This record gives sequence, structure tokens and C-alpha cells, in this order.
Amino acid sequence: MEEERMNLRLDVDVQKLEADKLRKGKNKAKEELDSLKTDYKKLRLSMRTAGLGKTSEQWSEEIREEKNKSDWWERKFQEVQARNEALEKCLSESQKENGELKDRVVELEGSLHQHRSRNSVVEVKASLSKIEKMKSKIEGLEAALRNCEVRIEHLEAKEGRQNEQLQYFQNQVRDRNHVMGEAVVQIREVANYLQALTV
Repeated sequence: MEEERMNLRLDVDVQKLEADKLRKGKNKAKEELDSLKTDYKKLRLSMRTAGLGKTSEQWSEEIREEKNKSDWWERKFQEVQARNEALEKCLSESQKENGELKDRVVELEGSLHQHRSRNSVVEVKASLSKIEKMKSKIEGLEAALRNCEVRIEHLEAKEGRQNEQLQYFQNQVRDRNHVMGEAVVQIREVANYLQALTV
């Protein structure tokens, strides 16, 4: 029984380390989302300040650059989404392990109750004290898991807004392509007209 209690305490410590690792992963994902948001704002500002009167080559180059940026944004969005899915999987596994740990504590309490008549009063008190400490650690782990769930919900909400911004940017690229296409057609018509006049 003493060995089981020792193993159970080690399991609790491992769960705590896993929860800390999960929190760090969540913080890193949040920082990357904030960085993406900053980059997107800079890109929006550069689009607003872009002037007209460019040549067809300049328009083509700008559209290519914006298309590359849009592709980069989409890749980063997919990376963040994949990371969040991995964190959710880790959270689910931690919750499962935590449930198993709680069941083990219940079994240990039952075992202590059965052997109470054979143990001394001091040993029983020591065992109960250890159980209370384990319960306290489990409560801390549950609080950490709840915090992770809140952060996941927050990240998912941010992902939704990020996806809307990405869609808006892709629409802007399509609009630029349309304007460029019309400009090229008009340039060709003028060139044909001038060529006809010189004949």
C-alpha cells in the first residue's frame, strides 16, 4: 500500500508537469497569433497607402507580392490551427489521466478504510494526510485544466476572427487582379488603335 501511495504521488507530479507544459504551449500559440495580427495590420496599412498610376508591370508585381503574403497568412493560420488541435488532444489526454488518478485515490481511500482496524491511529492519520495533499494537488491540476480550456476557447474565437480577416485579404487580391485585367485590356485596345492610325 505504501508503494501504491508513492506511485500515486509520482503520477500527480507528472500530471502537474504535463499541465505546465500545456500552459506553455498555449502561451506560445497566443504569442504567434498576436504576431500574425500585428503583421496583418501592417499589411492593411501598406495596402491603404498604396498609390494609383502604376504601370502594368508594377501592378503585376504588387499583385504577386500580395498573393504571396496571402498564401503565407493561410499557411500560418493552418499551422496555428494544427497546434491548437494538438493542444486540445493533449488536454483531453490529461483530463482522462486525471480521471484515472481520481479513481485511484478513491480506491486507496477504500483500502485505507478496510485496513483501518489493523493500522495504528498514527498511521491512519498519516495516510489521510497524504490523501488530503493528493486531493489538493488534484484540485490544482483541475484548475489548470480549466484554465487551458478557457484559453483554447479564446484561441478558437481569435482563429475565427483571423479567418475572416484572411478571407477579406484574399478578396482584396481578387479585386486587384480584376482591376489589373481590365487595365491590360484597355492598354491593348489603345495600342491597337494607335497601331491602326499609323498604318
